Amino acid sequence: MNRISTNCLPEVAEFLGGSPLKAVIGGKEVESSNREVFATCDPGSQEILAEVAAMQPDDIDCAVRAAAEAFARSGWAQLPPNERGVLLHRFADAVEKRKPIFAQIESLDAGKILGQAEGDVQNFVETMRYYADLAMHVQRRSALAVAGHEAWTVRQPWGPCGFIFPWNFPILLAGWNIAPALAAGNTVVIKPAEDTPLSTIYLGRLAREVGIPDGVINVVPGFGKVAGAALAAHPGLKRMSFTGSPEVGRLIAEACGRNLMPVKLELGGKGAALVFDDVDVEQTADRLVQAITFHAGQVCCDATRWIIHRSIYERLVSACVRRMREVKIGHELDPAAQMGPVVSQKQRDRVLGYLRRGAAEGANVLLAGGEAAVSGRDGFYVKPALLAGSLDNVAAREEIFGPVAFLTSFSDEEEALGLVNRTDYGLANSVWTSDLRRASRVAESMVAGNSWINAHNVFPHGVPYAGINQSGMGGGVLSVETLFDYWRSLSVVRPLENSDPTP
Repeated sequence: MNRISTNCLPEVAEFLGGSPLKAVIGGKEVESSNREVFATCDPGSQEILAEVAAMQPDDIDCAVRAAAEAFARSGWAQLPPNERGVLLHRFADAVEKRKPIFAQIESLDAGKILGQAEGDVQNFVETMRYYADLAMHVQRRSALAVAGHEAWTVRQPWGPCGFIFPWNFPILLAGWNIAPALAAGNTVVIKPAEDTPLSTIYLGRLAREVGIPDGVINVVPGFGKVAGAALAAHPGLKRMSFTGSPEVGRLIAEACGRNLMPVKLELGGKGAALVFDDVDVEQTADRLVQAITFHAGQVCCDATRWIIHRSIYERLVSACVRRMREVKIGHELDPAAQMGPVVSQKQRDRVLGYLRRGAAEGANVLLAGGEAAVSGRDGFYVKPALLAGSLDNVAAREEIFGPVAFLTSFSDEEEALGLVNRTDYGLANSVWTSDLRRASRVAESMVAGNSWINAHNVFPHGVPYAGINQSGMGGGVLSVETLFDYWRSLSVVRPLENSDPTP
């Protein structure tokens, strides 16, 4: 079996050298009950990083039971918000102190450019701090004005919550999801993607070091069809959150429905960038190319349909093609690289397959894309590609999850909005124009959970981020509403005795 030859930080080498890496359940490192393992590799070289425990349904049951035990007996749920916040801030501080370690683990496992991985780790830190602070300032008890009664509502944590994350943003999505759950007093069981389990395992180990009670954070690596399915269907969970494809999201929702368990789904997208004729063409081209090549286009909310005003179409296409050809493709740890590999051979085959199918259905190939060669690295590299034509084309309808955009043109605002909203997805779109009144009008008319103006992929803490239609259900992330999702509402009522008004 090949082993990673890239120079690693000593701490990363020590972590990977502990292979096979185990789950974290109840504060302990636990191997799978049948001792099955799987390999996770560097997408930039196909070298093995580590072997990881493939947890089985009975292991998932142990993890949920550990989370339930911690919720009931560790005192975590009963801590005052400020005391829980102290521990979560300590957790965030510990991650930030180890940012180079986390970033290199994330970069190697996901094929993510190192600088981008560092940004993801910092995002985790800021998300944890945001929710720790927010939970201290939100009023959990609200008095109700009800005639003849003393009444109020109080928000209480649910209990053990399950999380299944995809492979494109492992540590960032962990922060977006588990931070509000933990800040609200819940315990968590996390099933990371089998392609990228490493940073989550490292995170689970770190939790105990900073004093978070055993069982509050549990990490169960394994295959989706085994470990993921067992987690989604477990009757001991009180809430579920899944980020991934609509196809798997339906299965998760069905499993949760059987247990009448609330579920939050953040699914795929086919976002549009709607470009009017009053933009700075060169600047807009730069930003669109940066968006579609960020993490090799493996971003669910990316702008993958570019709908461009007819009068600037040729100029914008020319500028985008030129910039895409200049993108430096390389290994994720190469400081000169601007775009790394896709995550796996399966994903590369998917991207290349859509390019072939799109061309076969009549798409105009503006930039061919295809496999990319990186000297000395046998990784899963692809070139950026641009297709154009009718939005009925398969490459314009379906999520590709690679550095591929599909272009078409429009002549007026009404036509443009019709093209933007011609999709079964509903995650995120952007409008590009110097006319801010038009920008606001169009942004509010696009059918999705999120609209951005003169930018794409914008996620400030405090702004809800969620999808509709095939892009998700059950609430979003990143805002106070997310924190409320992880509290159940309890009504308390006391009838008041009638007093005799006679003196």
